[in-house]
Parts: sequence; structure tokens; C-alpha cells
Amino acid sequence: MENHTKDSTMNVSSLNCIDLSDDDLHNSVVSLKQACLDCGFFYVINHGINEEFMDDVFEQSKKFFALPLEEKMKVLRNEKHRGYTPVLDELLDPENQVNGDHKEGYYIGIEVPKDDPHWDKPFYGPNPWPDADVLPGWRETMEKYHQEALRISKAIARLLALALDLDVDYFDRTEMLGKPIATMRLLRYQGVSDPSNGIYACGAHCDFGMMTLLATDSVTGLQICKDKKATPQKWEYVPPIKGAFIVNLGDMLERWSNGFFKSTLHRVLGNGQERYSIPFFVEPNHDCLVECLPTCKSESNLPKYPPIKCSTYLTQRYKETHAELSIYHQ
Repeated sequence: MENHTKDSTMNVSSLNCIDLSDDDLHNSVVSLKQACLDCGFFYVINHGINEEFMDDVFEQSKKFFALPLEEKMKVLRNEKHRGYTPVLDELLDPENQVNGDHKEGYYIGIEVPKDDPHWDKPFYGPNPWPDADVLPGWRETMEKYHQEALRISKAIARLLALALDLDVDYFDRTEMLGKPIATMRLLRYQGVSDPSNGIYACGAHCDFGMMTLLATDSVTGLQICKDKKATPQKWEYVPPIKGAFIVNLGDMLERWSNGFFKSTLHRVLGNGQERYSIPFFVEPNHDCLVECLPTCKSESNLPKYPPIKCSTYLTQRYKETHAELSIYHQ
């Protein structure tokens, strides 16, 4: 932290912390709502995942990225956005980046076998997995983490529902988070950034979906810009807290809430150290129609966004930011 905070133009952000074990539901909802109105970022603690298991997940992530490139390319990202994404594959801020992000990743979604009637949906399907002989136990660890992260996300969604004056189980229904699109992404940042020359570990962007649950190691790098329209933009570091998740809202929830809740611009700057993180992206069912929530509109506050199907929206956003797969097969 020390090197970054010496820069007078860079501050450390102070975020609300939501305790999922707190019996005072009203207090949790009030704190969450304040965070969602202010910047759409907050910490979550006492979520039920023990530190030993989290350490194992990160250790397994490091083992994958330490493999030779040719081994990693055997599980290259497919058309369903599952698998390995090489360095520079993703370009999130084309106005300010000279090339893609200096990170590599690995997408893992909900495992849907080929004989499932929903297999043909764009974000469902089987995951490509590294060879079990190369990384024994890897798949089992990642599948367990995916289940745990989804459990926590659904608990947060219930608080979000209450903060939006909806029934507590509003987002639990089948067409929303009952059968969601939920994708985790292992990330390894190279530690490379030179903003003055358009080089970023991860370019500035807002997340696409409903919300993101972020696990990160102890290396600082994540920054948020609470007011994306400000000139110049003011960036603040979000320090990692051991045992806590960093949660942020995505564009889909801003759209759903008619702009009431905020999806905040964020980026990652490298400081010469490798950095590992695991975002878990939560979106509703493929066929969910994302339209203004009933509590977020009135005669004086009409819906600002037209309704759109979740899968249509996500497909377009992924297409805008990822390299064409054909470049890897030339």
C-alpha cells in the first residue's frame, strides 16, 4: 500500500462492510443500501467460507497459471466463454489502452452436461477442464468454490431485494437466480502497468451483470472511480481485507434499478508484483427480461432503459471486449 498512497492524487477508499452473520437484518440492509447508492462497492465478511479452503483455491489457481502455455492453450476459451484467456485477450478500455489487459484468466461456469435441455443456451454447457493427471483435484476444488460463491451471492441478493423495497425472495425465482448464469474467473495479473503509455493490468470498466463477488490475494491493485463523469477522474484504491469479499454491482443491476443503484468504474494497476484474484460474476437466467423493477419507477420517474433479455445483453457485452477466437486458430 505504501508506494501507492504517497501519491496525493491517489486515495484509499473507505467502504461499508456487510456482516452476513449479523442478526440485525435492518442494520445490514441500511448499510448495504447506503453502499449501493454511494459507489456500488462494499465488503462482505462472515460469509461461511473458511480461510484454509480459500487458500487452497488460490494455490490451485497458481498451479494452473504456472503450466506451460501449450498446456493452457489446450483449454482455450470456447464460444460459450469457458476456459483459458491468454494475456492481452481482453480489451476493456479501448480509448485509453494501446492493447489488451496484462492478465490471463480462466472462466468456469455452471456445469451443464450435453444431454441437458438447456445445453444450447449461450452461457450454459460443460466446462473444459485441465487434465486431471496434470492437476489432480483441481476440478473438484473449483466446483466446490463455485457452489459456495453462488450460495453467498444469493444471500447478498436477498439483502439487495430488501434494499430495493422488494420481497426478500424476489431474486430467488427460477427466471432470475433460481437458474442463474454464474461464472467465476481465475485471474493472474503480471504486475505490468504504465498508464501514461496506455498499458494497464486491467483497463477501466464497469461489470456487465448483476453483481460480482471478488476474492483477492494481499497485493493491492484494484481502484474505483466513484464518479465516472468527473474530469479529471479521481481513482481510489480498494485495499484487500483478509477473509473478506469485495462486492460490486454491475450494469445490469443499475439498469434493473433504473439508475437508483450504481455500477462503478474500476480498473487494476500493477505495481511490479504478480496479483491473483477470483471474480464471481452473477447474472440472472438466460431468458430473464431485465426491465425496470416495480419499486424503481413512478409517474415522475419513468423507466430510463428499454427491457432486454439477459442473454442478449451479455452476449453483446462479451463480444465488445474479447478478441475473436479465430485469431488463435490461424
